[in-house]
Amino acid sequence: MNSPARKKRTTTAALLSAALLGTLVTGCGGDASAGDATHVTVTVGYQSKTINTVTAGTLLRSLGYLERELKAQGKRDGITYKVEWQDYATGAPITAQMTAGKIDIGSMGDFPLLINAARGKQLNRPTRLVSVTGYNLRGALNTVVTAPQSKLASLKDLKGRTVSTSVGSAADGTLVRALQEAGLDPDEDIRKLNQQPSVGASALQAGSADALSQFVAWPGLLAFQGRAKALYDGAELNLPTFHGVTVRKDFAEQRPKVLDAFLAAQIDATRYLNDHPVQAAEKVAEATGLPPEVVYLYNGSGGIATFDPAVRPDLVAALKKDVPVLRSAKLVGDVDVDSFVDDSAIKRVYGGEYAEHLATTPDPSRNEVWLKGEDRTRAFDSPFALLEFVAGHKDQVRAAYVPDATTGTRWYADKAVWVRDGKELSPFVTASAARAYARAHPGARTVSYSAALEQAS
Repeated sequence: MNSPARKKRTTTAALLSAALLGTLVTGCGGDASAGDATHVTVTVGYQSKTINTVTAGTLLRSLGYLERELKAQGKRDGITYKVEWQDYATGAPITAQMTAGKIDIGSMGDFPLLINAARGKQLNRPTRLVSVTGYNLRGALNTVVTAPQSKLASLKDLKGRTVSTSVGSAADGTLVRALQEAGLDPDEDIRKLNQQPSVGASALQAGSADALSQFVAWPGLLAFQGRAKALYDGAELNLPTFHGVTVRKDFAEQRPKVLDAFLAAQIDATRYLNDHPVQAAEKVAEATGLPPEVVYLYNGSGGIATFDPAVRPDLVAALKKDVPVLRSAKLVGDVDVDSFVDDSAIKRVYGGEYAEHLATTPDPSRNEVWLKGEDRTRAFDSPFALLEFVAGHKDQVRAAYVPDATTGTRWYADKAVWVRDGKELSPFVTASAARAYARAHPGARTVSYSAALEQAS
């Protein structure tokens, strides 16, 4: 006999699938890139506030690099290109519009990418993963947060509680895996609310959800605003998570030069972000309304996300591990990841640099302070040195960032949980991680941020 929780899960998956297919039916009617022989519109779907995709969306659009590349291409082939940007909150509607022929190129997270592949095959509109935007090799782009005054101390405390997430997203995958590692059944031991990130944030604030599992930039935004605190750092899974670019297979075959132009523009946008991290954060903030300090947490130098379009083998391997999670939720059947992944175009555009990018090791997160009125950040050798500087410049600090002492995940210094061990001060994203560290180091104890500043001053 099926339990109520299992029936609820099945109903949620069925409703999600029906909603997606319904969108496909109503959206059918032609190809996004349709036009006459000399005028072509290229339609790009993106998620402006999912800032791990900015090099294929928000930042790329702000910089105008795609339009520049297509203008140059147009001079060579006698075609006038126009770019139409379509902004969405999640990857599901982008997939719906792609498989209806309404979007040519889109960007989304790893779990939505698998749904994109599955729906494309199911509806005879195959898609291909052609590049990566941002990634984190440990999984830190997804976080479970609770209300600031919540008494929940660990994932095990979620048993019998209500958790908001977006079913089928990478954040949902993190939640499922984390609960399983904590010895909880994701189907039976919690009540899951399938909500858009903004709705889930409101539910958390209203008290109708005890916790929220979401992707970049929602956890960092809510923590920065004082509306949430971290309960679980996705990096504890030590499993890569990433966002990438997907293209309709027929579009890539019909207009390979346009795809090359897009990837060339993405590479240039990535270089701009890596070379000018503060300015890039400001541009993304201006376009999205997100605080620049939140954007920099993820996208800054040594931030939570590493940006490189190369399709790394370790990311593809992680994608294959995601399939069973989505299959168990009845959101996909089997997905042929090897057929879905196609790095031939990005390899072609990168040329001889491609192998070098595949072998790149992400930079570790740094201790950084961003002072008011400055267009650069200041790096410090240790958390103690950062605290010492902050203590002497309290009124001038715009934001201070520190890496978690265990996972390396960047977090806000004033939102971190600090542990004092003799003269050493170590920051952690979550209280549970801080307690675990303190238990393993006799004499160590958690202290407040103000106490940590006082010790360092």
